[in-house]
Amino acid sequence: MQTLHAEVVAISPLTEFVHKVILKPVESVTFEAGQYLQVVLGEKDKRAFSIASRPSQSDELELHIGASAVDSYAMQTLEHLRQAHAEKTQVLIEAGLGISQLRLQCERPIILLAGGTGFSYAKSMADHLSEIGCERPVLFYWGVREESALYAHTEMQTWADSRENFTFIPVVENPTASWTGHTGYVHKAVMNDIVSLAPYDIYMAGRFDMIGIVRDDFLAHGAIRENMFADAFAFIK
Repeated sequence: MQTLHAEVVAISPLTEFVHKVILKPVESVTFEAGQYLQVVLGEKDKRAFSIASRPSQSDELELHIGASAVDSYAMQTLEHLRQAHAEKTQVLIEAGLGISQLRLQCERPIILLAGGTGFSYAKSMADHLSEIGCERPVLFYWGVREESALYAHTEMQTWADSRENFTFIPVVENPTASWTGHTGYVHKAVMNDIVSLAPYDIYMAGRFDMIGIVRDDFLAHGAIRENMFADAFAFIK
């Protein structure tokens, strides 16, 4: 873990409720794809967010913060960052945290599963796998409630089109009549597409209550617990 200050370079909306934040740390940050950072609001008040950047982008860190009036955890952090950006002051961060980073020392195919802004966790790994020329099959499932929340649909389709072994599968819980892709819960789409999850490494990010359900359903569908990764596992039974 590195503790250091960072400049808030930009804050821009991705959707009505999701904002992209670009931080420029005072020195290069070392982290692995799939790790997260904490924005330090106080000595005992640290807010965790996945790093959307790939590790080679060590001089610039990208966050996707989903914040609304009912989510004080994220909204307070966003306001803290906005204030620093407006006043041109730096924020304190702790980077390189988490134990569910991408494992490259195996040959198993990979499933990246993201719910909502959990997308940022999987995006870092997807971009890194593309950059290093990974030849393992990679399936990226991104689940959202509404089509409008697929703020990086075009970007990820471009990622999938870049290599034959990459596949991007957006899943919409409440689709419109014009939607022709997967529908329903994202992990159910995975189980409908794949007969057994036993051969896969599975990386997951989303709401803690969601991840608990996904873990149990995936285990029943053949997944091997040692090959499933999510930082939420440390906080759920």
